[in-house]
Amino acid sequence: MAYIWLCIILLLTFIEFLTVNLTTVWFIISAIVSIILTFITDNILIQFGAFVIIGILLLITTRPVLKKYLDDSKVRTNIDRVIGMKGIVTEDIDKNSFGEVKVDGKLWTAMSDKTINKGSIVEILKIDGVKLIVKEKKEEN
Repeated sequence: MAYIWLCIILLLTFIEFLTVNLTTVWFIISAIVSIILTFITDNILIQFGAFVIIGILLLITTRPVLKKYLDDSKVRTNIDRVIGMKGIVTEDIDKNSFGEVKVDGKLWTAMSDKTINKGSIVEILKIDGVKLIVKEKKEEN
């Protein structure tokens, strides 16, 4: 029976290399436990039960944690560094139209939910495509 579990391990390893979904790797671990169980008991139901239960438990408990650390689908750029910076309005920003802001030595198209006049200091809240979302920065005393 150990040879059957070894074949299952090899098959699951091959599938994991093809898919890289972190799905079959947990069942590879549970198959290793099942191989160890073949030296303890000849009962196929116990071996198969351990294979299924351990595989599912590992899949449910550890996959989401590892997926979070391995999934880096958001592409980071240096452009993100302007978020939180202050800029100066070079063209009026109206509620329904774009204006212009100079931040970090560069001119950006900007928008806001309120009208902001030329010469005002703004804070960059976020970037939407190639436009800055800004809010007027109140002068501190």
